[in-house]
Amino acid sequence: MLRFAEEILVLVLDEGRGNLTASLPPRSLNLALAGAVLMDLALEDRIDTDLERLVLVDSTPFGDDILDPALAEIASEGQSRDTGYWLGRIAEWGDRIRRAALARLIERGILRSEAQGILSLVPAVSRSRRYPTADGRQVEEARLRTMRVLFGDDIPDPRDIALITLADACGVFHTILSSEEREQVQDRVDLLKNLDLIGRTMSLAIEGLEVSDESSPRALP
Repeated sequence: MLRFAEEILVLVLDEGRGNLTASLPPRSLNLALAGAVLMDLALEDRIDTDLERLVLVDSTPFGDDILDPALAEIASEGQSRDTGYWLGRIAEWGDRIRRAALARLIERGILRSEAQGILSLVPAVSRSRRYPTADGRQVEEARLRTMRVLFGDDIPDPRDIALITLADACGVFHTILSSEEREQVQDRVDLLKNLDLIGRTMSLAIEGLEVSDESSPRALP
């Protein structure tokens, strides 16, 4: 499977304009990417998290340039911190995470970068709405899966629930859905948010996070 940060970028890609959705504020995208990193770490059993604290479970690195820097930073922290603290801290590294995730998507043949940095799904993915994963399987691309879950009544995959919960918390649906569509799916979103403990924790932490963090995170190397 792709990492959550990669799927977030596919979800917010504006194929008409050839860029990441311009109407999504940079702060919101950075928080979405930070939440994506923490979600992957939690699902990989490297951390455990609730509203009061985030606990390191296993500091073993993945060999992953998106997850390992954050994992190492958490492991080196000398005191207990809550989820909101780490969301704010990792969000400061949003540009770096975005660049790494875009590079992977291009390398894997999912996105292509054209003249003037215009981004698009490669033709095969754009036509089929599916992309290859590291294990050779084909999966529906993030936006198609998300729309299927939001506008249908099938029981979704836990990862899709987590992705939807994170996207909702960061305002992604305000940029990719009309106001009428958002009203139509709001009950569905609320239902899904109650099904995923990790996603709900991230959502509540993001909603409670102030725009200006009290700390000044240091940059990743």
